[in-house]
Amino acid sequence: MARTRAKDYDDKRQAMLHQAASVFARDGYDRASMAGVAAECGVSKALLYHYYASKEALLFDIVNSHLEELIDAVDAADEASLPAEERLERLVAALLEAYRDADAEHKLQIGAMQLLPEADQARLKSLERDLVARFAEAVRAIDPEAFEGTPLLKPVTMSLFGMLNWFYMWFRDGGPVSRREYAGLATKLLVGGIRGLT
Repeated sequence: MARTRAKDYDDKRQAMLHQAASVFARDGYDRASMAGVAAECGVSKALLYHYYASKEALLFDIVNSHLEELIDAVDAADEASLPAEERLERLVAALLEAYRDADAEHKLQIGAMQLLPEADQARLKSLERDLVARFAEAVRAIDPEAFEGTPLLKPVTMSLFGMLNWFYMWFRDGGPVSRREYAGLATKLLVGGIRGLT
């Protein structure tokens, strides 16, 4: 007879994912061990292996969960009926808010995904493409004519992600700008650049 899951299984799993992400980001994925992760999570190595059969499975779930949360946050914020600039700013603000308390997960997404098996990387890259596609649609809406017949939509969209993906490296709560203010600034910089294309 199959074992049933404890009622708090998902809560425990999420807590372990966040703590494991912190360990991997701090110590380096290659150097961290499952025993060390278990100790920092306050669980036995056996319990950690009950959730994850390998370190690769743990890393995959960290990044997969992170990307799914980003997509969910952006989807919840999206409102295609808004004026294009306002819509884009809402998406940017939602993404930056979803990055809150996820610096370690984000660092692993950027720097450790390539250490996973190719099939796992392909699944995660598919999620990344989905996220980029949501933003590309909103970016195009700023000035559709600027992108008509050109290959510029992807470079412009990825330039926006360049501003957002490294946000965690310098941003500090209580600093010169809030997350919300930076969302507005990044959007204005991008929109100004798009309008300069025509």
